[in-house]
Amino acid sequence: AQGHGAKGDNIYEFEIEFLEPVEPKPVCRMTQRQLNITVQKKESNWWERLTKQEKRPLFLAPDFDRWLDESDAEMELKEKEEEKINKMKIESRVPKDPFKHLKKGYLIMYNLVQFLGFSWIFVNMTVRLFILGKSFYDTFHTISDMMYFCQTLALMEIMNSLIGLVRSPLIPSVVQVFGRNFVLFVILGTLEEMQSKPVVFFIFYFWSITELFRYPYYMLSCIGIEWKPLTWLRYTVWIPLYPLGGLAEAVCIVQSIPIFSETGKFSLGLPNPLNVTIQFPFVLQIYLIALFLGVFVNFRHLYKQRKHHLGPKKRKMK
Repeated sequence: AQGHGAKGDNIYEFEIEFLEPVEPKPVCRMTQRQLNITVQKKESNWWERLTKQEKRPLFLAPDFDRWLDESDAEMELKEKEEEKINKMKIESRVPKDPFKHLKKGYLIMYNLVQFLGFSWIFVNMTVRLFILGKSFYDTFHTISDMMYFCQTLALMEIMNSLIGLVRSPLIPSVVQVFGRNFVLFVILGTLEEMQSKPVVFFIFYFWSITELFRYPYYMLSCIGIEWKPLTWLRYTVWIPLYPLGGLAEAVCIVQSIPIFSETGKFSLGLPNPLNVTIQFPFVLQIYLIALFLGVFVNFRHLYKQRKHHLGPKKRKMK
């Protein structure tokens, strides 16, 4: 090799006669500091020394950080075998779940059914409004049965979290499921006057779009598949839709308060065992505050999930 040394530019060379034959083509790698040459033995066995001559050349020095003699190799092999045995012992102590495949099959079917249900809602509403030119006012009468089914089935998400079938935290699931069911069953389901309001269309539409990406994402996760575009949509679409859905629910509750005040439905008047008067419109006003707090709780939870799944990955230190 040509290099610049103490005597200027010169051609440098060295020669090593190994104790036994080696592969004729060494692997060379050039760095800014040095030239690394890796020479492979033809036969994998232990040499008494590196060179054929008994006296080591003066320019040759061992790197003791990478040096390995026969006893060290045996010790390293023994440690690896012990580590493998210990790992097998630990794995054998962990009880195997006999219902693992049954649970996975249940979760796949649950998410698939919910995806198909909300897909039907979304497609039906889109076709009726933008293709058939139907109005907002008949949304509840055409969609409510499927929405009742999907939101009743969604109660299983709370149960799944309670029994540890999924790792989702319990509070966000409770807030979302009970919040939606309160609006669907208590507000819209009991007041015919509310069922023809245009706000029903927006509530159902925002709910269905959000679930179009959430349930397929969970379904694929059950079988260990991650599709990056779907992951991005699942943890991004909620950013505009979740606040809009909460706002639509709030508008629905505000519009229902005068109707509940006029009809007195669900209000508790005197005399009664508790001897108190509870006006349901007042309960709805309190619920409005809880609604926005619930939106904040779920928004914070979803933001943390998005940061975890879509945030920059931390590099491992070498």
